[in-house]
Amino acid sequence: MEQLPGVFPTKKKDGSLYFRSSITYKSKHISLGSFSSAEAAHKAYLEARELLANRNFTIESHSENHLLPLGKWVSLINFRDNAVYCKTPIYLKENFFVYYYDKELQYKFDVDDLFYYSKHSLQKRGGHLFVAEYGMQINILSRYGIKNFAVENRDYRFVNGDHTDFRYRNIEVINKYYGVCRQMERGVFHYVTKIHINGDYRVGIYASETEAAVAYNKAVDFLLAQGIQKNYQKNYILELNEIEYATLYNKVRISKKIKFFSSKK
Repeated sequence: MEQLPGVFPTKKKDGSLYFRSSITYKSKHISLGSFSSAEAAHKAYLEARELLANRNFTIESHSENHLLPLGKWVSLINFRDNAVYCKTPIYLKENFFVYYYDKELQYKFDVDDLFYYSKHSLQKRGGHLFVAEYGMQINILSRYGIKNFAVENRDYRFVNGDHTDFRYRNIEVINKYYGVCRQMERGVFHYVTKIHINGDYRVGIYASETEAAVAYNKAVDFLLAQGIQKNYQKNYILELNEIEYATLYNKVRISKKIKFFSSKK
């Protein structure tokens, strides 16, 4: 039997037969997926060929009746229109790109992040976006300096209100340090530092974010030295050199309640 174009028979470990489909476009060999029959694999090849040749086909044209999944359509159409092939469902725009999570949900990113998201697939868990990296799930907000368990509109916000717009100019980090929360009183910002022991304890109120971050570190050191068994992460403060950090560390005051609690063993 003559082999159909774009179809390659192969076997699973158990010896059963299945069929892979692929297409070559602009000297790029593109895998289209695996199918249970040669006919289905060939139809997938024909669908991809038509998609690459006919600009009347758009991402919005995709339906459940098509053999190729939406992600593959996005990759092929982006390659056709922009001459850039990405394995992930990315479509390039001017100065940014759209990542198609599904037909109804798309995310916008700066073109500077193209290489990263062309290698990492977006996943969703508990309303948060993650990528898999080195066997771990990494919250994409960490790329903006936003800590795990940060709260929207308290620790960060989307400037234009669009939760799908992850371009850097649209992400404002309000509180970038552990335990620090910016608050406004009578038109003036101040920074409240809290630390979790068996509940949230106030470390103090400070005039600057840096001072509040150092106060958190000092509270961590004090608690650990007194035998409190917690896996605290300390703040790394780039704007201070070693001497400046030590000076501020010695100067900053922390609540007596922290000291009183830590003395209980």
